[in-house]
Amino acid sequence: MDIGRLSDTRTPSLVEYIVDRLRERIVSGELAGGTALRQDHIAKEFGASHVPVREAFQRLQAIGLVTILHRRGVRVTALDRAAIKEAVDMRAVLEPLALRHAMPHLRAEHFEALENAHAACDAANSLASWDAANRAFHHALVRHCAMPRLLATLDVLQLTSSRFVLAVGRARGWQSRSNHDHQLIINALKGHDLERAAQLLSRHIGTMERVGFPVS
Repeated sequence: MDIGRLSDTRTPSLVEYIVDRLRERIVSGELAGGTALRQDHIAKEFGASHVPVREAFQRLQAIGLVTILHRRGVRVTALDRAAIKEAVDMRAVLEPLALRHAMPHLRAEHFEALENAHAACDAANSLASWDAANRAFHHALVRHCAMPRLLATLDVLQLTSSRFVLAVGRARGWQSRSNHDHQLIINALKGHDLERAAQLLSRHIGTMERVGFPVS
């Protein structure tokens, strides 16, 4: 999609646009691990100079989606067993931590957001729609933790989780899945049982290994 060349004063917006589009393609699997990203091709597609494209590549590398190789260009980072295990193990510890800090700030409207995301998971008729709803649920759990660095880390880890889930889905086809854990977590939070909610969340994240190859 050519959105036209933007002036230097609008370059940050163009960089963000390029990052968003490439991130979507990588997470969805449209751009597979190992795919070469040609700077000139990307620049032409987005009607940009090489400067915003290089910055977009740097941002994508910072969140683990591409690897910039000296004199060998840019490639989509491979999604391997080690990366998936690392993401699962880190999320299982860090997401409950964020939930503990978010819990005192949860109000009725926040529970409504959780219920809506949970309902969207149940209503999903494709892996892409389920993944979007699942990401919304997990984000709603922790977004009010008031720990921006922790949230940024979780956002990056969630990208790896989504890449894995969508990759498995492409191989196996769409299968509806149980979202019972989501309701259990909501119930625990409504009952002010933070310890149970945190334990359920950690266990729930750990079950991600069941949708594909074991991560143990």
